[in-house]
Formats: sequence, structure tokens, C-alpha cells
Amino acid sequence: MAFSSYVGGNTRRGGGWANSFLPTTASSSPNPKSKLPRKLRKRTVLRDFIFANFFTIGLSLSVLFFLIVVFHYGIPNPFASHLRHRPVRPRKPIYRKPPSSADRPVVSGAVVDITTKDLYDKIQFLDVDGGPWKQGWRVTYRGDEWDSEKLKIFVVPHSHNDPGWKLTVEEYYDRQSRHILDTIVETLSKDARRKFIWEEMSYLERWWRDASESKKTSLINLIKNGQLEIVGGGWVMNDEANSHYFAIIEQMTEGNMWLSDTIGFVPKNSWAIDPFGYSPTMAYLLRRMGFENMLIQRTHYELKKELALHNNLEYIWRQSWDVEETTDIFVHMMPFYSYDVPHTCGPEPAVCCQFDFARMRGFMYELCPWGEHPIETNQENVQERALKLLDQYKKKSTLYRTNTLIVPLGDDFRYISIDEAEAQFRNYQLLFDYINSNPSLNAQASFGTLEDYFRTLREEAERINYSRPGEVGSGQLGGFPSLSGDFFTYADRNQDYWSGYYVSRPFFKAVDRVLEHTLRAADMMMAFLLGYCQRASCEKLSMSSSYKLTAARRNLALFQHHDGVTGTAKDHVVEDYGTRMHTSLQDLQIFMSKTIEVLLGIRHEKIEHNPAQFEPAQARSKYDAQPVHKTISLREGTAQSIVIFNPLEQTRDEVVMVVVDRLDVTVLDSNWTCVKSQVSPEMQHDKSKIFTGRHRLHWKASVPPLGLQVYYVANGFVGCEKAKPAKVRIFTKDKNFHCPSPYACSKIEDETVAIRNRHQTLTFNVNLGLLQKISHSDGSTNSVAEEIAMYSSTGGAYLFKPNGEAEPIIQADGQLVVSEGPLMQEVYSNPKTAWNKNPISHSTRIYNVDNALQEFVIEKEYHVELLGGDFNDRELVVRYKTDVDNKRIFYSDLNGFQMSRRETYDKIPLQGNYCPMPSLAFMQGPEGRRFCVHTRQALGVASLKNGWLEIMLDRRLVRDDERGLGQGVMDNRPMNVILHLLLESNISSTSSPISNPQPLSPSLLSHRIGAHLNYPLHAFIAKKPQEISVQPPPRSFSPLVSSLPCDLHIVSFKIPRSSKYSQPPLGEPRFLLTLQRLHWDSSYCRKGRAQCSSVADEDINLFYMFKGLAVLNAKAASLNILHEDTEMLGYTEQDVVQEGHVLISPMEIQAYKLELRSNE
Repeated sequence: MAFSSYVGGNTRRGGGWANSFLPTTASSSPNPKSKLPRKLRKRTVLRDFIFANFFTIGLSLSVLFFLIVVFHYGIPNPFASHLRHRPVRPRKPIYRKPPSSADRPVVSGAVVDITTKDLYDKIQFLDVDGGPWKQGWRVTYRGDEWDSEKLKIFVVPHSHNDPGWKLTVEEYYDRQSRHILDTIVETLSKDARRKFIWEEMSYLERWWRDASESKKTSLINLIKNGQLEIVGGGWVMNDEANSHYFAIIEQMTEGNMWLSDTIGFVPKNSWAIDPFGYSPTMAYLLRRMGFENMLIQRTHYELKKELALHNNLEYIWRQSWDVEETTDIFVHMMPFYSYDVPHTCGPEPAVCCQFDFARMRGFMYELCPWGEHPIETNQENVQERALKLLDQYKKKSTLYRTNTLIVPLGDDFRYISIDEAEAQFRNYQLLFDYINSNPSLNAQASFGTLEDYFRTLREEAERINYSRPGEVGSGQLGGFPSLSGDFFTYADRNQDYWSGYYVSRPFFKAVDRVLEHTLRAADMMMAFLLGYCQRASCEKLSMSSSYKLTAARRNLALFQHHDGVTGTAKDHVVEDYGTRMHTSLQDLQIFMSKTIEVLLGIRHEKIEHNPAQFEPAQARSKYDAQPVHKTISLREGTAQSIVIFNPLEQTRDEVVMVVVDRLDVTVLDSNWTCVKSQVSPEMQHDKSKIFTGRHRLHWKASVPPLGLQVYYVANGFVGCEKAKPAKVRIFTKDKNFHCPSPYACSKIEDETVAIRNRHQTLTFNVNLGLLQKISHSDGSTNSVAEEIAMYSSTGGAYLFKPNGEAEPIIQADGQLVVSEGPLMQEVYSNPKTAWNKNPISHSTRIYNVDNALQEFVIEKEYHVELLGGDFNDRELVVRYKTDVDNKRIFYSDLNGFQMSRRETYDKIPLQGNYCPMPSLAFMQGPEGRRFCVHTRQALGVASLKNGWLEIMLDRRLVRDDERGLGQGVMDNRPMNVILHLLLESNISSTSSPISNPQPLSPSLLSHRIGAHLNYPLHAFIAKKPQEISVQPPPRSFSPLVSSLPCDLHIVSFKIPRSSKYSQPPLGEPRFLLTLQRLHWDSSYCRKGRAQCSSVADEDINLFYMFKGLAVLNAKAASLNILHEDTEMLGYTEQDVVQEGHVLISPMEIQAYKLELRSNE
């Protein structure tokens, strides 16, 4: 999705902005780039220096003479034999102690030259008009900057192909992308000087299926000879705000593995020109996948200007926790407004547009909006045209430190025809030839790839020291500053902030995460199926299901595209994404339903052909429907078996729920032992009929790590207490409101009502149905005033543009139902609002379950229906107005992987203070009290006033926000948003959010609560009931020897190379285990509240991790599975497998290739 610099409506992300880039009168300005030679010292100074350092100089000359002799005659044996063939390695990471200077506070974490917080603190965000380069300044140069080191220009042809935006991925492929790839292969083959880069594997894989053998051969040859480079090589160019790190790893690995297996190429340069802001999580993952360099584009225009002023647009990106420089990766940030041709050759788009030869008359693209259009280059005009273009190149070069320059040449879906491609290649080659044939110009220009650019830049940086005095830089590549932080929230122009897409299409953001955790669970089951079961029927089931797992992985990967999970595509494209995810969810659930039969030993033979005996407890009727609980209906004397899968690495004791059609039921475990349970009425978002007539059955389940446990719901089982009905209390002004039979109801007469467990008491305002305060067992109380409000807005899919602050919408005298039982207590509110059709209803739940995480959780479930014209141009939020003195500083997560410190600035508008919230946000007061909110879908969050945490739930916008989509966001669906609230107090001194600029980490308890929310238990119900008189033997599946340490998370356990598509090389391990070591704040309770048996202070042994499975041939690998050199990936020595022992540093993710063999 590009910005457009075109005129007219059928354009990319631009409408109307181009005209404001019209050139204005030029004037000189100071040159921000300085490459002055060093001044000669005075003779007296030189003489004094020699006398003062006579001994040192003599010793240095002796060493120099010795080195010259060694260089000429070689190293004497036996030393030379050990060194001669030693491979060259990158510089090893070094530990830097923080400088002790007063201006740099000593804090834990990385030491860097620049943080994005520092930039935000410094920049005034005044939006000054810079002239031809509106967002910068009038760039000039002296002319002698390239006398000693000529300017090396790499023009990089590219075509940005969105896998879905205005058209579906298949529509784009048929109409454009396949023609573009055909064009690339044909035109590059004509001239070895031509180059091109390609990013999206979703399109290349599709083209590969259709291409002739000769085209495939040509493409491979072009890659081998360096004319065509695959950059990034993910399935898509993923979003970096809403995507979870699990999905990012999956989409990158899917693309990279297909590329390696099919073409034999492994990318090492990343190209991300279109995501709307950038996350350091992506930099970390790329580094651990073996990438060396990154190129990014869409960052706040004021940050670009500030970085450009100090030649810091190229930097080393370092993770905030990294004190050893193991995460360093080199980044090139493009300096201008867009990645199209007018905004890439130099600072003056009116000039650059004249060199977009696809805009010449006769082509399909609009002419230049600045009035001067490209013309064919010939011998008569080549001098004038080349000098004009070179002037832009030189001006752009002054923004960077080196004399190596990259100039992208492309736009969305460019190079669609041979004629278009020839126009670009032909004209540019003439311009290059003129520049290169005139040595006085001190420039060398050619087509290039990212690899050409980064290789040449690194060679120059090795020769010439570009480091600044006092610069920390990096031990891996000298000459560039180090930077940490993220680039949210993005603004492209006129203080337009792209914070709307954090929440657009929230229904599908939620489906995305359901598909993620379902795929992860299915992968685990597939691995256990092939690890434990050696029967031919198990092999057949895996073979018949493998292509569906691959399809699910690719559908998940496709949705990570920066117009998928962002919610910024046309309605029919969203439907296509949703349908793909829905189909994959159904396929995965069928596979899991069959696999549990094998793992529990219920059935083995012909399982791949026969229908499953189980079905998921929740199912969706179509792609845009909420999941519905299957109703268990039992006749007297029968029982329904329920199988629960725990996808986490620790035993889970958790209250679970199924829906039944009668109250008189009993719950039993796999030994047919009684289990205490409760029933309560099921409620729905319908004020005329709140009660559905069905019942929710709760009981405490205990499921082993990565294991299966069987329970039974029975009717007529003698000897067990039946489920205990909940007590129901009601507040309503509706005289027709009836108590659900057969519950005993009482009326609420007080102004407040409370529910409680042994740890906390929640008090609600009865009239409004909103939470007021939380009291704790230690006698302390937190004010947590819940508020539901709406913004009036003029934004669109991308932009959040509120008209003032959000106004509360809840009025007095709504409906309130309190349901209290021994295991779960709930307050359900269907509030009164100004609209006849309520946009929201909500439930608050707490649980009574000994020694379980749920005791500490406050569960909030918001049912949102922002449907109909009443809610046009409205955005719905929930606020928690607490007494936490956070000074408007809070922390939100990046991709579910790490936290980022956020601060609300008065100098930027409200919408610029909204941040992405994929899974967690928390506030902390100076005394250490924390208020945390966990989510299982991507949302937006802000702290606009002291003690407030505001979370956006849904948005409905009529207008197009002029970023190319051509529509608003009007396809809202009914949906549920589930949040888990947690209040914590520190047990030891903790860092102050005000004085500490570093991000704080969640507590161990908070980490585990987030994992339980994002990786829920999977429940499957038998399709047919069984007679109670026939009791099957106890069944369970418990594959781990013991629970893993509480801060060690299994990111994935799978067979990455599906047998349907490819097999690993002979002798290569088939299985992949990816582990993450969490970093947690030890100021909060270490083990007690989280019921942890251990943490990962000591290593674990992979060889003895599984019951009944021998682990063979374990070795560390990159996260995309394509590298095994852990030093090259940045891992420290302690992270390498030693005889099965693994010790992972906090914050690290490490993949291990394994071979498993059943001991049976």
C-alpha cells in the first residue's frame, strides 16, 4: 500500500497530498552532512608530541616492521596450519559497561546512542514546511564531498505486491502479479546489468505453480547470478503493530523454507517499505533468522527529519535489554514521504517524478502532478537529464554518512508489461552510461539489489571511519549510531496519526489469534502423533492432514500482511481473508478431533477415513459468526465424554465451562470420581430476553502439560452430588423481566453490589452496572472506575481522528444480573444507553479455585455490536480510571514479545498518544502498585489522564481517510472482547517509571495469566453419549516428564517440513522445538502467587523431556530453521545444546532441531 503522488481517486494511499508537494522557491540552507578532511596540526604541537611519546612511537615502529615481515614471509609453522583456513566471522559481540557520565543515567539494559523516547522528548512536532522537501529542509551540498570517495549509486527496481488490499490475493495474482513476474524474468534475461528485488513468497509460490520449466530455470539463473534478489522472503510483508510474534515467525519461516527448498536461496536482507510503523521485535526475529540488514520506510516524518539532520538514518538497531550487542542488526531508513519514484531519488519530488519513465504518455499511470513529466532520454538531452538526476542523488546522499547510496525504483504493482519495464531500464541505462563516462562527476551509477548496496556500504564503512566522537555504535559494524525503541505511532503528514488500524475490523483480529493458537495446538498433536504412534494408520492420518496444516499456516501467514490483520482492506478482501481462516480452523479442529482418539488409545485403525468421534466444544457456523457452544443434551443414564487439551508447558488447574440443557447433571473425572461443579443461567446480548434457557456448567479441571484429560458429564449417576445451582440476584426497571427457571432469584435493593473470592472483592454501581473498586484480602483498596465511552470521529480504516474526547454513554437504570456459585461469580450488565439497540453489554467474573491462577484474575467480557447508522463515525472505548499515580506513563507490549514504555505527550494530538496493544498494557505507580490488562486480540491503548487506561474496542467509520482504500469501515460484526485484569503490589523495591526510561517487564504471574488467556484449553465433546453402566478405563495423555519451569515457554513444537510438500535431507531431524525464556520483574512475587515449581535458572535436558520418547540428534537452529551457526545468529555460547542441556538467556527465543523415536 503506497502513498500516492498521483492526482485522482484511483491511487495508492495518497489522494490530494501530491499537490501539496508542488515545488516552491529554493533557497540555500546549511548542509547537514559534513565530510571535511582533518586539519593539519601545527609544527610545535607535532614536535612536543614526538618528544612526549618517543618510547611509544619506537615500539609501534618495531611492531609495524614485524608485521611487514610476517606479511611478506608468512607465519612460521606450526602456527600457520591452524590459522590459514579459518573462516572469517563477524565481530563478536562485546559487553559495554554503561558510561558513567552525568548526562547518561546508569540503568539496566542496552547502552545506545539514540532511543526513540529521546527523539520524542526532543522533537517539538511543529510540522514546519521545508519547501520542495515539505517535511525536511532545502538540501544543498558544496560539491567536494565526493572528491576522495566517489558516490556509488545503486538504483534498485522493485514492485510492491500486496497480497490483498483493494483486490483479493488471487485477483491481484491473475490481473497483475503473474504478469509482473513474467516481465521480470524476460527483461532481466536480456541484459546482465539489469537488477530487481522481490519480497512476497505468496505470489512467487503461486507463480511457480503456473510457470513453465524454462521460466523457472531462468528465474533460478537470475537469482544465482545476482540479478534478482529475494528480499525478506516471508510469505507476506507482515504488519508489525498487530501481529503476534508467533505468527511473524510462522509467516517468515513458511516463506523462507519454501524459497530454500524450491529455489535453494536463503535471504539475508529484509525489505519492509509498507508496514505502518516498525517494531524492534521484527529486528530481533530477523537477527535470529540469520538476516544481516534491514530497510524500512514508514516512520513518523518528524523522526525522519531529526535523524536525517544528524546523518542517523542508518543505524544499528539493538534490543532494549541487550547489554552484549548480540541482537544488533543494521538498518537503512528511507528519508522521504513514500517509496514511490517521486519520493526516492532525492528531496524534490517534482524533479524525481520526471524520472519515472512509466509515467510517460502512453502508459497506464497518471502523469506527474507537479506539471513536469518524464520524457524519453536520447543523446541530445542525456547530459541535461543525467545532471539533473545526479543533483538529486547527491542531495539525498548528504542525509547519510557514507558515499554509498540506494535509490529504489518502483511502486505498487509496477513492471506489469515488457514495455513498461523496458522504458525504465532503457532510459536509466543511458543516464548511468553518461554519469559513469564522466569521471569529473565523481559518481558511479548502476542498477543494483539490496545485497549490492549493503555489501558496498559495509566495505566502505570498513575502509573509512564514519564514527562520531563519543558514539557507542556497535562492535559488529563501525561508523553508525546504535538505536533502541520502536516506531509507533506512525504519522505520514499533517499530524495524521495511523492509530486507527490498531482496532479496525476487531472481529477478524480476534479470529487471527484463534487460528494461531489452534494451529500451534494442531502442530503439537501432529508431532506427538508421529512421535508416539508407529502404526501405518497414523502415518496415513498425518499424510492426509499435512497439506491442511500447511494450508492453515499459509492462511494465517497471509493474514499477517499489512492490509490483513490491520483491517485496512476492501470489504470483499476481508471476506476472503476471513473465509480462508474459517476453513483452516475447521480443518484443524477435525484433525485434532481425530488425533486425540489415537493419543488416548481409543482408536487407531482407518482413522484417516472414518469420521471423528469427537467435535470441538465451540464451533462457528460461518466465517463472520461468533463461536457457539455445543449444547450437551443427556437422557437419563447416559454420560458425555469431554476431552481437554492443555497446550501449555505447565499443569493447568482451571475452571472450565460447557453448556448443558438441564441442571441435574454431574461431573466425573476419567476415574469416574465425583468432581464438584456448578450451573448458572446462560445470558445473551438481548435486553428483551437476557436468559437463553440454557445453562453453563463449570468445574475445576486439571490437565497435564501438553496433555489430554478426560471428563464426563452425566445424567443419573448415583453417588455424586449434582451441580450446584448459582444464586441469582437481579436489578431491573423492566416489569416484564422474569427470573430464569428453576433458579431462585432475589432483587438487588442497594446502590452497590459486590462479588468476592478469598483474594479480592469487586464492588459495582448498580444503576450503571459498572465496576467501582477492588478490595484486597490484605485490607487495601484500589479505585477502578470503569467507564464506557464513545468518540465522534472523522477518521477511516487507517487514521484515528477524534473530534474531542470520548463521552460516556452509560445511563442509569439498566439491567444487572448477579450470579454467584461456589466456583464462579459473575456480574452481567446490559446497560441503558441513548440508543434503542445497545452497542455493548458486559460481564465481570471472578473464580474460586484453590492454587490456581484464576483466583487472581478479574475477567471482563464485552459484547460489542456497533451496527447500524446510529453508530456511524463512532469509536467505542472502555476506560479504567484508577488511583494508580502513573503520571500518564504506561507500558504496552510489542507483538506479545516485549514491553515498550509509553508516555503521553501534550505536544502531539490525542490520536498520536494511542499505541498498539496486541496482548498487554499496564500502569505502575511510584510505590510499585500495578494495574494490568491482558487481551487475546490486538487493540489500541492510551493513558490520556493520570491513572487512566483507555482501550478501544471497535470503530465504525463512514469516510475514506484518503490513504487509497476508497472506503470507510462499515462491515462491523457482533463480537466479544475478553480482557483479564490483574492488580499487583511489589514485594521489594522496584524501578520508578518516571525516572527509568527503560521498559519494565511483567511479573511472572502476569506472564502466566497472559499465556492462559492467549493459549486456552481446547475442549472436545463426544458426538454420542455413552451408557453410564459401561465405564471405559481411565484415559489421559501426559507426554512431558514434568512441567517445564514457569518462565520457559514452548513457542512451537512441530514437524516443519510437511510430508505433503518436502522431506528433510537424509539424517536431518524432523521435529522442531522452539523455546522462549521469559523475562520477568522480580520485584513482584516470584513463585507463590503463580504456583510455580521452578524457574529456568538452571538448564533443562532435552533428552529427558518427553515420556517414552528418545530425543536424538538435537542441535540449535535459526528461527527460520535454515541456519545452524549459532554464533552467526548472535546467540551466546550458553545457548548452544551441550549433550541435551539447554540454558536460554531471558528474552531469547531458541529453536532446536530434534529427532524423536518411540521407546516402545
